[in-house]
Amino acid sequence: MTMSINDKIDLCKYRIEKSKKLISDATKLFDAASYESSVNRSYYAIHTAAKALLVLRGIEPETHDGVKTMLSKEFIRTGLLPKEFGETFRGIYARRIDSDYGDYIEIGIDESAESLKRAYEFVEKVEELTINILKDLSL
Repeated sequence: MTMSINDKIDLCKYRIEKSKKLISDATKLFDAASYESSVNRSYYAIHTAAKALLVLRGIEPETHDGVKTMLSKEFIRTGLLPKEFGETFRGIYARRIDSDYGDYIEIGIDESAESLKRAYEFVEKVEELTINILKDLSL
C-alpha cells in the first residue's frame, strides 16, 4: 500500500508521540527498580522513533535489523543523525535481547540508567529532525 504524504506525516507524528510515551513508561519502570523492563521500553522508544523518521522516506522495514540498517543508510551515513546513534540502537537492542531472552541475565541500575538516558537523547534528537523535515515538506 502506498501512503500519501499526509498519511506519512500523520504516522510519523503518531510514532513520535508513541516513542515519548515509551520513554515515560521506561522511566516509571526504572523508578520501580524494574530494570529489565525499563531497558525493553527504552529500546522500543528508539525503534519507534526510528520508524517515525523512516516513514517520511516511504520506508517501512519489516524487521528490527531492517530498521537499524535503513536508519543508518538514510540518516546516520548522511550526517543527519550523529554516528553514535547507530551504536545506541545496536547496543540497546543487544541489551534488550539479552534481557528478554537470555537465561540468568540481570540488568542492573547502571545499565538501565544508561539505556534510558541514551533512549531519551535519541528520541529527542529524532523529534527535532522530524520537525525540520516536516517544515521542509510544507514549503
